[in-house]
Amino acid sequence: MRLTVGEHAARHVRRIVRSFLREWEMAGLSDAAELGVTELLANVVRHVPDRRCTLLLLRLPGGVRVEVTDGFDALPSVPVGLAPDAENGRGLALLAAVTDAWGVDPEPRGGKTVWFECCSERV
Repeated sequence: MRLTVGEHAARHVRRIVRSFLREWEMAGLSDAAELGVTELLANVVRHVPDRRCTLLLLRLPGGVRVEVTDGFDALPSVPVGLAPDAENGRGLALLAAVTDAWGVDPEPRGGKTVWFECCSERV
């Protein structure tokens, strides 16, 4: 899906993700996948000037992979030593905690793809 995301876009995308996971008989992955996609889209809203991105949901033999690609070159990272009262920086740490794998790949023509995977064995 090609999207221009606003602050409420994640709600609609979560429904789509949930629907696909139910259809693929992977409903047990919904909580983690929905939280992950929410965090990735929130980062687009916060950090990508034009708020445009592409969302790809891939069915894997043992789970699901979600990719969000945008045209912004800055690569995300998990902050080290986050203060307990910090208002920003928790999203990728949360993503790492609820998914089985995640990463970021620079795109050859600019931008990046941030992805995560959730495996059926985890649920």
